[in-house]
Amino acid sequence: MRNRFPSLSLSSYGAGWSTNRRIAIVAAAVAGLLALAGIVALLTGGNNHEAPDSAAPAPTGSPSSSEAAPKPSSGSGSVPKPPQISEPVAYAKAAAQMLWSYDTRDTSRDQQLAGMRAWMTTETKYADWASVSGQVPDPVLWSRMADQDQHATAHITEGHYPGAFKQALAEDPSAITEAYIYVVTVNGKQTLSWKKGGGGAEERAVTLAVQCRPNHDCTLAAIAPSVTQ
Repeated sequence: MRNRFPSLSLSSYGAGWSTNRRIAIVAAAVAGLLALAGIVALLTGGNNHEAPDSAAPAPTGSPSSSEAAPKPSSGSGSVPKPPQISEPVAYAKAAAQMLWSYDTRDTSRDQQLAGMRAWMTTETKYADWASVSGQVPDPVLWSRMADQDQHATAHITEGHYPGAFKQALAEDPSAITEAYIYVVTVNGKQTLSWKKGGGGAEERAVTLAVQCRPNHDCTLAAIAPSVTQ
């Protein structure tokens, strides 16, 4: 089923996360404990969640993978600042809520990107900005969404470490100490609204790579192209 009105859907964007980048980030998280095939399966074997009938065809295009995060003088609009959280699952849940919430009535596309960029790790070796910026529709679609006053809120139901990641940590708990990147899957619901009382809701799920070094707040490293439980 397809979106009658396009939304910032994690299931519709983010396909630009290359295989090499995917392997590098998750390999850092599990430090070689999983075979190459297992690493790929960890981030590609999940279920994609489609939107209910209430909306229009989602756009086929997405921003360039090299798109830089703007730094508008007007700030980041309705995008919340990253919380000071040092626990991976809690941070991943907050990040998912941020990703699934937006308001085109008071936030420009540049502000949305700038606000999301603030959640990212500054360690370029592990940061995959393309997988995050790829969640935001192109400028034309964002303008169409703004014309309809489209906005969304999110309710997070739970977050957890996928089974393969937990198994890898159990086999060698010290292996994560190089990058301190944790793989977390978050589930929840996104509620959308637009002009003339239009709206809808759909279940969401996303798998995130979160970096949480000791004595530091967590940051977002990447978004997986598929969900793994």
